[in-house]
Amino acid sequence: MADIAPVHLTLLMGPRIPVPVPRQVTDALLSAQVTITAGQRSGFQLSFDLSKKGLIHNTLLPAGFFDPEIRVVLSVTVRGTPTVLMDGVCIRQEVGISNEPGQSTLTVTGEDLTVLMDLEEKPEIPFPAMSPAARVAAIVAQYATWGITPLVIPELFPQTPMPTQRVDFQQGTDLAYVTELAKANGYVFYLDPGPVPGISRAYFGPEVRLGVPQPALTVNSDAASNVDQMTFSFDGTAREQPVAVVQIPATKVSTVLPVPEVSVLRPPLAARPAPALKKKVVAGTAKKDAPQALAETLAKAAESADAVSGSGQLDVVRYGHVLRARELVGVRGAGITYDGLYFVKSVTHNLQRGGYTQNFTLAREGLIALQPNVVP
Repeated sequence: MADIAPVHLTLLMGPRIPVPVPRQVTDALLSAQVTITAGQRSGFQLSFDLSKKGLIHNTLLPAGFFDPEIRVVLSVTVRGTPTVLMDGVCIRQEVGISNEPGQSTLTVTGEDLTVLMDLEEKPEIPFPAMSPAARVAAIVAQYATWGITPLVIPELFPQTPMPTQRVDFQQGTDLAYVTELAKANGYVFYLDPGPVPGISRAYFGPEVRLGVPQPALTVNSDAASNVDQMTFSFDGTAREQPVAVVQIPATKVSTVLPVPEVSVLRPPLAARPAPALKKKVVAGTAKKDAPQALAETLAKAAESADAVSGSGQLDVVRYGHVLRARELVGVRGAGITYDGLYFVKSVTHNLQRGGYTQNFTLAREGLIALQPNVVP
């Protein structure tokens, strides 16, 4: 794997602090797959040649080198630029033994470090006079020894209740609680590995749809194309208009809250956003404070905002870069309707000896880009 030019794969493993694996392990690596999807936990799968007389079969596997909770860091260097693809832990191993020489394999499956936040059910832990952002920062700080640093964005609608009014409690695992707080505010929570191995950033905030876009995906442009084929779809029933009802404390009279524009959470990418053909009542908002109800309603609107999606596969050597999920990328060659900037919803990295491809999905809220020109 390490000899693929101009792609170089680096594999580090260890109980808590990962270190470069022995050369025999690198030579036995048949393939590596890393999947990163917005809104879901990232995962990886490594496949090794399990030679009968090899180091893995006789020494490392019996010694627990691939056991659950062993840390794995995968980074790839393309044209001299390193990118950390995964910082996670092993969850499962499978051994396939064959009578055919060279057909026995060891497959190791794992997930990113958020799995560590989902292993222990916590009792009811109080958070008096603490906003959702402050609670997330306090929870993430417990995992600093794994190289996790928090990047917490305060919620759009301040929610710091007085202890005499209400005390919020955590129930369930740390990950479940943080994810619940994120969804209630239209935010996301995920770990972004890097920029160096052993370090991850825990991000709590709105989806990042700003910044410098990645090099454009070009299709249907003869020699300038770096993607052979892309497929786009426009789902007219995807977007929903949430409706929230709250009670005015002084009068106990119910009223419908106005729903803010989704653009306050995520800057628009399309000139023609999809209309909301459905209306859906958000349950349980009548008993909540107005800031909580507003945040939850806006979150529901953001969940269904992306009506346009695109998908395809690229060869990294031809593209010249590693396409990263949860960032912007431009598309050209698909016509005025579907060209322009998109949010990269998911990327699956497929590495094997002699090749490196990526399957990707893109998303935005409508047709015709606000910025027709994209980065070369």
